[in-house]
Amino acid sequence: MSVWLPTSPCTPEGCAGHQGRTAGLPRAVLRLTTALALVLAGVLCAPPVRLLPAGPRHAVVRAWATALVRSFGIRVTPYGSPGPDGGRLIVANHISWLDIPLVLAVLPSRMLAKSDLRGWPVLGRIALRAGTLFIERDRIRALPATIGDVTGALLAGGRVTVFPEGSTWCGRARGPFRRAAFQAALDARVPVQPVHLAYLRGDGEPAGEPAFVGDDPLTASLWRTARARGVRAEVRLPSTPPRARRRHPGSPLSRPGRGRPTGTARSGPPRPSTTGSTQAPRLPVPCARPPDGTSPRSPSGSPRPPRTAPPRPAPGS
Repeated sequence: MSVWLPTSPCTPEGCAGHQGRTAGLPRAVLRLTTALALVLAGVLCAPPVRLLPAGPRHAVVRAWATALVRSFGIRVTPYGSPGPDGGRLIVANHISWLDIPLVLAVLPSRMLAKSDLRGWPVLGRIALRAGTLFIERDRIRALPATIGDVTGALLAGGRVTVFPEGSTWCGRARGPFRRAAFQAALDARVPVQPVHLAYLRGDGEPAGEPAFVGDDPLTASLWRTARARGVRAEVRLPSTPPRARRRHPGSPLSRPGRGRPTGTARSGPPRPSTTGSTQAPRLPVPCARPPDGTSPRSPSGSPRPPRTAPPRPAPGS
């Protein structure tokens, strides 16, 4: 694996176990059967659905995606306004393979996914027919072409969802956002809409079952999610559409963009600084410690040094 690829300290053993009671075997099998039927229906119906006008097409996609998430016993709770139609870069944190249908249940859009998804059984075919854009994470030379494809989709008036963390996290912590995808929004001069995803238990704490982290096999993650009980998914959107939101005078996002009409704020994140990197805020609860007792690895992949107490001065010194 390339050293520049994003990494996460989350592990299936430390972060993605069952918490509390689990659903019975018959219910879990029924959930998987229902989900498989919905996925097959998506494969068959994707070509004609793409021919529909935007309004009916988005309604069908939202209904299908909501049903797919609900088939695993997970309720979808959206907060905020989806905003107007038109080109927009949707930026979300990344926890699970369920993130894609979860975003589609609220904001139908094209996805930017890793190229490995094309080889997944059934799901890969759905992704291709849905117009998914793919990024080859192990070929950095292909990145400019991928950003160009995203820019073209935005200029055509489409919405594109990206997961700038580049890797899945368990939901108790988040990784830094990579800047490359934001360049597409700057080139296309379209708004950036943040979306926060969360899978929660009844007490409001993060639910580990849907997390798809580390070397977790897809089959194991599917079965663990089907056995979960009392999990709900939250999709939090801005309370006002990105185009109508007022910027504070001192905010970097309030500076007018070059070549834009007077009074229109430049959309997207601040331009990269040479003095530091832009990172996503981290949740206060740390990621679970791996079961072998070792310390979690930093996002760069290097182990964090252990914390030691300062030496005490010798008597008389």
